[in-house]
Amino acid sequence: MKLANKRTLAKVTAVAMAASMLAACGSSGSSTAASGDATGEAASTDSSAASGGATVVEVWSNNRHDETYMTQMIDEFNASHDDIQIEYTIMTDDWANSIQLAFQANTAPDIITIAASDNMFLSDYVNGGMFESLSPWIDADTDFQTVTEVYDHMYEGLNSIGDQIYWVPNGVRSGTRIEYNVDLLSAAGYDSVPNTLDGLVEAAAAVTANGGGTTYGVGFTSSSPLSRWLEGVATMSGATYRGYDYTTGTYDFSSWKPVIEAAAKFYTDGSVLPGSETQGVDNSRALFAQGAFAIWGNASQEAGVFTDQFPIESFEWGVAELPTITGEVTGALEMTPNFGFAMLTNSDCKDQAWEVIKYFSSEDFMKGYLEGGYTLPVSNYMSERIDSSLTGRLADFALQDYEDVFPTPPTVTVDGDDYGQTLWNAILGNVSADEAIEDLNTRYNDALERALEAGSTQRVIIEDYDPAHPSAGTVTYSAE
Repeated sequence: MKLANKRTLAKVTAVAMAASMLAACGSSGSSTAASGDATGEAASTDSSAASGGATVVEVWSNNRHDETYMTQMIDEFNASHDDIQIEYTIMTDDWANSIQLAFQANTAPDIITIAASDNMFLSDYVNGGMFESLSPWIDADTDFQTVTEVYDHMYEGLNSIGDQIYWVPNGVRSGTRIEYNVDLLSAAGYDSVPNTLDGLVEAAAAVTANGGGTTYGVGFTSSSPLSRWLEGVATMSGATYRGYDYTTGTYDFSSWKPVIEAAAKFYTDGSVLPGSETQGVDNSRALFAQGAFAIWGNASQEAGVFTDQFPIESFEWGVAELPTITGEVTGALEMTPNFGFAMLTNSDCKDQAWEVIKYFSSEDFMKGYLEGGYTLPVSNYMSERIDSSLTGRLADFALQDYEDVFPTPPTVTVDGDDYGQTLWNAILGNVSADEAIEDLNTRYNDALERALEAGSTQRVIIEDYDPAHPSAGTVTYSAE
């Protein structure tokens, strides 16, 4: 068991950490506990106190945006606990691979932060023996159950498999929204964002015409342009999630056709800021903040982006729900659970690690975290206990009833471009929607059959699937 005095963690690099860092809770006469950073200067903390035999629980995070708050709260924990000390390290580069390499070398931490956006497929880590089930501790902890509402946030294939829970989201990133330049839309005759995609296409054309070649209706980015918001339009309109049909257990992109054909009009109408689709996401954000175009789409992280990173000061900006094909919402919008913590199986201080996870998920900790605007509340319990007026523009991204988490489709390796790039090529006019859909259906189903034959994936079937409430269905798996 690793023993420590309460003093600040020394700065280490990611390379040095992987090569020489002691395994979590490993034996040492003395060590350090507080906050560090594997990619830059450490956040300075002073947790010095009398020496003693405290169990050090190592936590690795890939979150930098909340570093100030995490450092403060970890210092408070360390100062008030003689039995457990938290050693916290931020490492943002090559996150998933770093965890796997450290686990194989027995230098992994006890706990890692995890979010749906990390794209760490739960089945890979569970089948690989890396993630510990948290269910035994959760089942015995009624306070934890109350604050997190954990049993209402079990998402098959994302944070749970069957009745076993491997991490618990304490927050959530909203589904995508339309961020818009109120002044440009108003000047073009619009006092709100249309609720149909065709209507939004027309609004973008009107803004472009009114701009006379200086401002445009919409801007995109080279970084996952389809998933920024058009994918949300598709699923809210009832299209298959990532092309996967949960009722048949096959891929079928045909329901995407009206979205692709409508979105292509942004380009044929000349409403897109020229070259914006070649820009990185931050460049496109900066262009929106400068007033170069009226319509941008992204999730709740934009609250901080347009307040702090690229503050908008020269015009009023608003946030609106995504349009759909008909104006009616017939399917769910994907939200992204975040700020969770997974315990690694090679930790030899699991009970102490649970106490740290419980602290990070506690009401007092989460109240400050949520009111600081670092994430949106995922539990109704915490929603009712925070002052949303303190969260700034994040309040504009409050969750809607139709936001949900989709069960994870089968993992497949597709030859050629993925569905995002293929459908985006159709929007650009490089291929027709029909050609793109036929191509995707063929390649994705071929890849699924190969994976099933190899035993590397399973078919996911939801017997009572409702596209408006995908997480509510009963998930079954088939190897055939």
